Amino acid sequence: MHKTKPFASLSLDLDNQWAYMKTHGNDGWESFPSYLDIVVPRILNFLEERGLKITFFIVGQDAILEKNSKAIQSIGNAGHEIGNHSFKHEAWLHLYSEQQVESEISITEGLLEKLTGQKPIGFRGPGYSLSQSVLRVLYDRGYQYDASTLPTFIGPLARIYYFMTAKLTPDDKKNRKLLFGELHDGLRPIRPYKWQIEGSSKSLVEIPVTTMPVFRIPFHVSYLLYIYRVSPLLALNYFRLGMVMCHLTGTQPSLLLHPLDFLGANDIQELAFFPAMDLSYEKKKEFVSKVLKIYADNFTILPLGQFVSSISNKHLLQMIAPEFRSERISA
Repeated sequence: MHKTKPFASLSLDLDNQWAYMKTHGNDGWESFPSYLDIVVPRILNFLEERGLKITFFIVGQDAILEKNSKAIQSIGNAGHEIGNHSFKHEAWLHLYSEQQVESEISITEGLLEKLTGQKPIGFRGPGYSLSQSVLRVLYDRGYQYDASTLPTFIGPLARIYYFMTAKLTPDDKKNRKLLFGELHDGLRPIRPYKWQIEGSSKSLVEIPVTTMPVFRIPFHVSYLLYIYRVSPLLALNYFRLGMVMCHLTGTQPSLLLHPLDFLGANDIQELAFFPAMDLSYEKKKEFVSKVLKIYADNFTILPLGQFVSSISNKHLLQMIAPEFRSERISA
């Protein structure tokens, strides 16, 4: 008799070309250049060949443009879950007023439902940005889960590297000063839990992007590709270690993909500044295939919405009172 594998989840943040350029401070993002017509068919074919259904977190600014409609509709038509990834994809969402957060989430929600027929039940903040306002808006709009946390200690180091390589003004750096999180984010749980909504007994399920149990270092695919550039074997063994640690600690992981995991510099020259963009698509595809084979050998892979539904005794999940910076920008 085969032992039943525990459940795990898989998602992809469908960050578009303009969003990377905007975050990096590059000119030309205002025309919203898009690679969705290239990368979405690749990803859908890749997933279909492996019998996988996942969650795509989609940005509202892409959904509002007709040139992206076909690609986004094809995601829903292929049976994947549609998640909300904000409208403007600004990694300083935690600075927004509650009214601004409501607009970001509600407009994107309506656009995605119109295009795909699915009303999103899950949200992920760009750059893992989160606030009390975001949680309140999500709960009030009937969302079942948030997936905006990355419990790791290395966020500030990633931000330092980013500031050194990006073309940012002092104001840009001010907005992005909490990009990738703070040091204490490494103390957040790596297993699913519930946020207590401020001032009430209400709660919302949180599904963290899983980091290595005990060590709290990332193992999402984009991070693995950085290691791949040093040694493909090291990258795969690092991921295997992550799977072993998840089993030893009873952690049901949530693994994250990005479009750049399926694109090479020969596809999008404007994004050559990103780490691992010197690798060809063919090499990335081969590597990502091996990673997901290891993942599927260890766990039964579900979209996030199904994963949340599969969690037994959700009422027993740890309840946490959120603590976030109270900074705001004017509405």
